[in-house]
Amino acid sequence: MSFDFKGISLRVGATFFFALMVLFIKLLSGEIPVGQVVFFRSAFALIPLVLFLMWTREFPSGLKTKRPGRHIVRCLLGCMAMFASFASLKYLPMSHASIIGYMAPVLAVVLAAILLKETVSNARWFGVLFGFAGMLVLILPTAASADFDAEYLTGVGLALAMAILTAGAKIQIRSLALTENAGAIAFYFALTCTVAGLATLPFDWVLPSWELLGLLICTGFSGGIAHILMTLSYQYSEISKLAAFEYLSLVFAVIADGLFFGILPEPAFYLAATCIIAATMVVALKDRTLSVQPAPR
Repeated sequence: MSFDFKGISLRVGATFFFALMVLFIKLLSGEIPVGQVVFFRSAFALIPLVLFLMWTREFPSGLKTKRPGRHIVRCLLGCMAMFASFASLKYLPMSHASIIGYMAPVLAVVLAAILLKETVSNARWFGVLFGFAGMLVLILPTAASADFDAEYLTGVGLALAMAILTAGAKIQIRSLALTENAGAIAFYFALTCTVAGLATLPFDWVLPSWELLGLLICTGFSGGIAHILMTLSYQYSEISKLAAFEYLSLVFAVIADGLFFGILPEPAFYLAATCIIAATMVVALKDRTLSVQPAPR
């Protein structure tokens, strides 16, 4: 199995589990404060992360690092992105937040070319831009009817901040993944967000019902697994190659809407899904840029 195929497979798996995490957050129905959601999503993500390190026989040795500065920058960027992402959903419909959040893969490709000196082939540009176009086909008709009041613009600002911070975090992950343990990268991020979420305890935390508690725990588990898979994917392939596969989360989200909420896709979804799948196939089959193999640790 080639390094690129492993990277793509892991990134698709990560996209699925991130979509599952969003589903659990959606099922919470906004009844839990943002900081409390961040805490549970991060604290319970530590369980699969530790289990992964134990399974690979790298706990606690795998947590050692020679690049603490890079970890700090990655954790701060990712933590701020998580808070901004969850907070934006308070002011924006999910579809409107998505259209801004999906700028992150495009920004990540640009930053990867500038900062990491990745070779961005025509197939990769086609994949990320055509995937973005597919997402616009589905979301723009509803976004066009938005009321641009102060509350909406606040949500736009938060979603834009999330996209920029997420792109920056991905660059840090790719850099770290070449030399650091994948579980350690995800572990330190989850630990940072757990502490940050816990710091919001005095601000209107609520006592969740058993059902909401179960959803919060599932959010953590799915998020932890997603981060392991995403970080591993960057050990095997470059950011610019994997960016297009993030748009598959839109397809997963629409399928979840149909299965769990009885919301059937609009006709535009089929065109959007075709664009997204075509974009990922072009990158997977036509891109022949050699990827850098993981450096020995």
